[in-house]
Amino acid sequence: MATIIDADFVDYLIVGIYFAAVLGIGLMARRHVSDSVDFFLSGRSLPAWVTGLAFISANLGAVEIMGMSASGAEFGLPTVHYFWVGAIPAMLFLGLVMMPFYYGSKVRSVPEFMFRRFGTGAHLVNAISFAVAQLLIAGINLFLLGSIIRALLGWSLWVALIVAALIVLSYITLGGLSAAIYNEVLQFFVIVASLAPLTLIGLNRVGGWDGLTSRITAAAGDNPDGPSAGDQLNSWPGNALSGFESDIWSVVGIVFGLGFVLSFGYWTTNFVEVQRAMASDSISSARKTPVIGAFPKMFVPFITIVPGMIAAVLVSEIAAVKAGETVPGGASGDGVAYNDSLLYLMRDLLPNGLLGLAIAGLMAAFMAGMAANISAFNTVFSYDLWERYAVKDRADDYYLRIGRLATVGATVVAIFTASLASNFSNIMNYLQTLFGFFNAPLFATFILGMFWKRMTPTAGWVGLVAGTTSAIAVAFLSEDAFGSASTGLIPIGGQGAAFLAASVAFVVDVVLSIVVSLVTRPKPASELVGLVYSETPRELRTDPEEHTYPWYRRTAPLAGLALAMVVVLNIAF
Repeated sequence: MATIIDADFVDYLIVGIYFAAVLGIGLMARRHVSDSVDFFLSGRSLPAWVTGLAFISANLGAVEIMGMSASGAEFGLPTVHYFWVGAIPAMLFLGLVMMPFYYGSKVRSVPEFMFRRFGTGAHLVNAISFAVAQLLIAGINLFLLGSIIRALLGWSLWVALIVAALIVLSYITLGGLSAAIYNEVLQFFVIVASLAPLTLIGLNRVGGWDGLTSRITAAAGDNPDGPSAGDQLNSWPGNALSGFESDIWSVVGIVFGLGFVLSFGYWTTNFVEVQRAMASDSISSARKTPVIGAFPKMFVPFITIVPGMIAAVLVSEIAAVKAGETVPGGASGDGVAYNDSLLYLMRDLLPNGLLGLAIAGLMAAFMAGMAANISAFNTVFSYDLWERYAVKDRADDYYLRIGRLATVGATVVAIFTASLASNFSNIMNYLQTLFGFFNAPLFATFILGMFWKRMTPTAGWVGLVAGTTSAIAVAFLSEDAFGSASTGLIPIGGQGAAFLAASVAFVVDVVLSIVVSLVTRPKPASELVGLVYSETPRELRTDPEEHTYPWYRRTAPLAGLALAMVVVLNIAF
């Protein structure tokens, strides 16, 4: 079949060199894996700058690259809310408030923290739901990685998926979390170097920022059902993104649904991210990990969303899709979609050499995302499911073998879950729906249990189950959160449906947890030290040496600087 990207020898050479480096890191990391803590948590030995970059790189997968560029092409500037409202505040909260509990309690995973706080019921619900979520999200990253290989080589999607899965599987199985983290640091720089030229060359081609805004304004009239130019070129009130016609409800949906429930639910309870901080060498490094990651995170929109906006006016196929037309082709072979924006922009803008670097960058992004999902899955499966409920009290090397086998199994399953992602023209709709199911109720349980010592173990699992069930019910009642299976009884779709499902899940979880806690028995206060804020002495929540560091090495001043910068960005755009 015809390929989307016309690469030559130098492009393939660059991609080949990158893959050799990835496998080399896996082989080197293998030498340092002697037990399960080395494999699953890098021996808790990594410095803050490494875990900080890995923290943000682990998130630079399908969500950041294809999903955000797709939303940039479809909605324009309101997509920045996923970063400046829907990420940075929650990342800073994680570093300042929650990491001391995760790291100080010496748990090996987020579900294990749930076990200590609430017992078996909440732990089992959390571990299973997390494992399922990671398999689904790994499939998204794998689908997009396979799409790149298909666009480059013209292979069938299934062959491309299998080849992509084998590449990721090789270095995770060899070196565990250390291989994933050091590859994520490498991938961060490769991703930035590969995507920045798309923004710079694209803006030059359209006549700078003013030229881009003019062309978006001119094209907005091509599809009367699409977002207006004003909605695309101003981040607030964000009606195009939220799906609400009312400006007030749009702001409420973005601030509460995205900025609080979905964002805090994702960043503060998602073990994929927390695992990177837990691999650091001290409680101070663990706290600084998400704060360090916040600085590059706030500038990622300029290399993901802006290229999507450029593609919507510069690439004829994407412009036609935005005008409401059906265009054959695309990376999936089933028609051009917004997810293809970067691929077509690379085709139209980049010369050979830079094209190879961009291809390597996209592959790096999807591999980083999938590797993060798989490494988190194998930890939770081995520690929280297999060791606790299936085979107990075996030697450490047994659970190390189970972790490697779980890695293989998860990769195989991801090949099949990848097919689900192909049903969504904008991958962000699918992802936000998943986050509403799994992260929103988990955050409600976490935040209530961490700050209210009266919350009981029974309330923990009841709230989780009820919150998840309510989010699924809203998705079925919405216009399109479950595709054709949705009934449309609630007249809202797209991102707005995900915001609504997450908000309902959060509220239902909190209300039921409070009601159940008032009629059931709580744990004694002596069992809540290190798990509940009011019962944990300050010296257990902070590094006693941190006050001696210069300001740029202390968590609170760095977090304050990051927050001030993101406020300025929100005002400017």
